[in-house]
Amino acid sequence: MHPSETEVTAATVPPVTLRLTEHGDPTSGTHVVLLHGYPDDRTLWDDVVARLPDDWHVVTPDNRGAGRSDAPGERAAYDVGLLVEDVLAVVEATVPDGERFHLVGHDWGSIIGWEVVAAATRDPRLRTRLASFTSVCGFPLDHLHARLRSGPDRLALVPQLLHSWYAFLFCVPALPELLWGPGQGLLRRVGERLDPTAHLLDWGPALGRAAVPGLGLYRRNVVRRPTAWHTDLPVRVVLARHDTFIRPVSLDGLEARCSDHSRVELDTGHWVPRSEPARLAEVVVDHVRAHGG
Repeated sequence: MHPSETEVTAATVPPVTLRLTEHGDPTSGTHVVLLHGYPDDRTLWDDVVARLPDDWHVVTPDNRGAGRSDAPGERAAYDVGLLVEDVLAVVEATVPDGERFHLVGHDWGSIIGWEVVAAATRDPRLRTRLASFTSVCGFPLDHLHARLRSGPDRLALVPQLLHSWYAFLFCVPALPELLWGPGQGLLRRVGERLDPTAHLLDWGPALGRAAVPGLGLYRRNVVRRPTAWHTDLPVRVVLARHDTFIRPVSLDGLEARCSDHSRVELDTGHWVPRSEPARLAEVVVDHVRAHGG
């Protein structure tokens, strides 16, 4: 695939310029958008993209607050509704009118992807265009928060809440900035002790500076009122057996929202696109080809 870099502007308030890379031929008919998580950028997908079919059109954007995209300073600018608008701006700029696209997301990219899936149940701009979704190490926030409002489910989700300690930590004022700065050594030791793939992050001052804007993702969205929705979109859920951050219980009962979903478990940790790019590429190819790609 021959990559080309470009930018698009999401007409949100405030407007945000997003940088992205396009791989392959935009006239190919198979369009795949890959969304990275936190604290990554679009380069997370490099090894996966290299293993996808050469005749696919693959788009890898930097999310707002990451990579070379704009990083608004206001917490409200990281609301997931605005992140859905970002995805729409990317699709409208890169996918020919009327053609469908397949979405893949890892970590926060998965959470954003689930928000796109939910939006497609009510937004005509997405309803006829989103062809499939592959969720890698992530869950729908609405599903999790709805279950937390139920007594029995709340108890079942205790393991996930314990493994989400970092999400609550990142909402504390000032402390996360300190941990990503002079305290990064401690953060790295904890991460690498808990997850076998954490060492694959590009630790150092550059990562620390890049991670700070994305704290708004947690500070804006960790607490929310869940919305009811149901989709027939084909969804493939990829879980990592040794993922210390996302536990399988967080996706139990997903059939109440998603009628067509399947699970794949990989023997690795959280950063699947870095640790198992070939296997993940196989999963994506299988799912996309099964649903029109």
